[in-house]
Amino acid sequence: MRILSLTTCFLLFITAGVSAAQTTASDANPQELRQLMQLAEYIGVDYSEAVADGKIINQGEFAEMQEFAQLLLERGDQLPSSNESAAIRQSAQALSSAIDRRDNLAEIQKHTASLRQSLLTISPQLSLPAELLPSNETAVIFRRQCVACHGVNGAGDGPLAASLEPTPTNFLDHERAEKRSLLGLYDAISNGIDGTSMAAFKGLNDQQRWSLAFYVGGKAFAGAPAVDSDVSLEELVQYSPDTLRNQNPQLDIAAIAALRADPTTLFAPPTDAATPIEITRERLQQALAAYQQSDFDSARTLAISAYLDGFELVESSLDTHDSALRKSIESDLLSLRAQLRANSDSQQVTEAVNDLLQRLEGVQTLLEESQLSSPALFLASLIILLREGLEALLVVLALGTILIKTQRRDALKYVHLGWIGALAAGYATWLLAQKVIHISGANRETMEGVAALLAAVVLFYVGFWMHSKTQAQEWQAYIRRSITHSLSSGALWGIAGLSFIAVYREVFETILFYQSLLTQTGDHQISTLWGGLLSGFVLLAIIGWLLVRYSARLPIGQFFSATTYILLALSFVLAGKAIAALQEAALVAITPLPVAFSFEWLGIYSSWQGIIVQLAILLASIFLLLRSRLQPKAVSETAHS
Repeated sequence: MRILSLTTCFLLFITAGVSAAQTTASDANPQELRQLMQLAEYIGVDYSEAVADGKIINQGEFAEMQEFAQLLLERGDQLPSSNESAAIRQSAQALSSAIDRRDNLAEIQKHTASLRQSLLTISPQLSLPAELLPSNETAVIFRRQCVACHGVNGAGDGPLAASLEPTPTNFLDHERAEKRSLLGLYDAISNGIDGTSMAAFKGLNDQQRWSLAFYVGGKAFAGAPAVDSDVSLEELVQYSPDTLRNQNPQLDIAAIAALRADPTTLFAPPTDAATPIEITRERLQQALAAYQQSDFDSARTLAISAYLDGFELVESSLDTHDSALRKSIESDLLSLRAQLRANSDSQQVTEAVNDLLQRLEGVQTLLEESQLSSPALFLASLIILLREGLEALLVVLALGTILIKTQRRDALKYVHLGWIGALAAGYATWLLAQKVIHISGANRETMEGVAALLAAVVLFYVGFWMHSKTQAQEWQAYIRRSITHSLSSGALWGIAGLSFIAVYREVFETILFYQSLLTQTGDHQISTLWGGLLSGFVLLAIIGWLLVRYSARLPIGQFFSATTYILLALSFVLAGKAIAALQEAALVAITPLPVAFSFEWLGIYSSWQGIIVQLAILLASIFLLLRSRLQPKAVSETAHS
C-alpha cells in the first residue's frame, strides 16, 4: 500500500535537513521527529505488502520501502554526533540493510521499533489529554468525518472507498492494528497522510483528535475482557501492541488488548492518593510539554485544569497558613494562560512554569507537615459553609418572605421544592463525578458562572419589581389587581427554578472544598471538622430565623424597600462572582487592573471585565433608587400646583 508520496517525503526531509544540521539531536523539531516516527511505523506496517518469504511480491512497494529507509538514513546522518544520533543512524542503517536483504517482517519490525525508540528518546515529553470524550460523542465525530471513506463500522468500506487509491484503512483488521501505535493514528488524524486521501483534521481540537485516535485504534480489539495491567498511558500511546510485547515479554497479551479496547481506566479521575497540589504540578508539566510542541490550545486547557482541578481546592487550607502565598500562586496560575501562545518568549514561559512548580512543592510540604490545628480546622470548616451558604440563604429567604407578604403561603412549597431539589441534585452530581463521569474544573466553573449570572439578572429584576411596590399606593394597587388571581404555573416554577439555582451553584463546590479539607484533617480531628460544619448550619439557621422574624414585623413598604437593597446587593455580588468563574473557566478574558486586590465576599476582583459589569449594576441601581425619590416629589408638586 502506498501511504506517502515519494516526492513529498524528499521535500519534507531535504527542507528540514538544512536547519537541523546546525542543531543537536535534542533540539530537533518535535513535529519533524513525529513525522520520522510515523514513517518508521509505516514501514513496519506495510513491508508485508512488498516482501513475503524473502521474495519481492510488489516491486513498487519494495522500491518505496527502500526509498523510505534511505531517507531515514540520510536524515540520521545530518544529526550532529551524540549518543542519541548515533543510535538513530545505527537503527536506520540496520533497517535499510534488512530491507535490501528482503528479511522477514519480524526482523524489519525489530529495526523500526528500535528506530522509533531512539526518536522517542530525544522527543519532548508527550502531551496527552487529561480525559477523553465520552465514546458516544467520539462516535458522532467518527460518523461525521470518517464514515464516507472508512465505513460505518470502520472496515474501510465507505461509499467513497472503491474510488480511492490506496483504499482506506480497515480499522477492524486485527493484524494491522497490532502494528499501529495510537500516536501514529493521532498524527495521521492531525496532519493527514500525503499521497493518500487521508486529510488533516485541523478543525478538530486536540481532545477530539486524541479521542478519535483511541476510538479507531480500539475497534480491532472490541470485546476484549478487562484485565489488570501495568502498562502506562504513555506506553500504550507511543508503542504498538506488537512492540509492547516484544519489549516487555512479561506483559499479558490480553491486558494490552483490553486497554486498546477500553482505555478509560488510564483516564480515571484522580484518586484520593493524588492530592490537589500533585494534580496541579502534573497539569503544569503537561502544559509546558504541550507548549514546547506548539500545541497551544492543549497547553492552555491543561493550565486551566491545573488551577481548577487542583490548586483551587486547597486555597482555603493554604489561607490558614500563608494567605499571601496563596494569592501569589493563584495570580500566577491565571496569568500563565496568557503566556501560552505562539508569540510568547519560550524561555520566560519555561521559567514561569518551573517557578510555579518549585513553589507548589513547598506548598505541598507545608500542607503535609503542618496539619491544621483544631481551632483553625474548626474555623475553616465553619467559614466554608457560611461563605458558600449565605448567598443562597438570602435568596431563598427573600423569595419565601415575598410570598408570605403577598399572601401566597400556598406557593411556599415551590421555594422548598427548589432548594431541597438543589441539595439532592448537588450531592448526586458529586457522586456521579466520583463514580461515573469526570466533571472537570472548567465545566464546574462554567456551570457556577452561568448559574450565578442568571441568578444575578433575575435578582436585579425582582429587586426592580419590589422597589416599584415600596410606596403604599403602589402596593394597594398591586393587591387589588392580584388578590383574586393566583400566580401562573410558569411563575411558580420560575420561583422554584431561582431557588434551585441559588442553592445548586453552591452545593457541588462546597462538597469539593470539604473533601479537600479532609486531606488536612487527622483521624483525631474528624469530630472537629464536623463540629465546624454543624456550627455553620446552626449559624445559618439563626441568621435565617432572625431575618424572617424581623422582616415579618416590618410594614409592607419598609419590607419591600429593605428587600430591594438586599436583592440588588446580591445581584451585584453574584454578577462579580459569575464573571470571575467564567474567567477561571477561560470563557471570558482576564484584563487585570493596575492594582491587584480582591474582596471575595463582595464578588469584587481586580479585572476590568468584572468591574465594568458590577459598575453597570451599581449605576442602574442608583438610577432606580434616585428615580423613586424624585417621582413622589414630582407628584407632590403637581398636586399643589
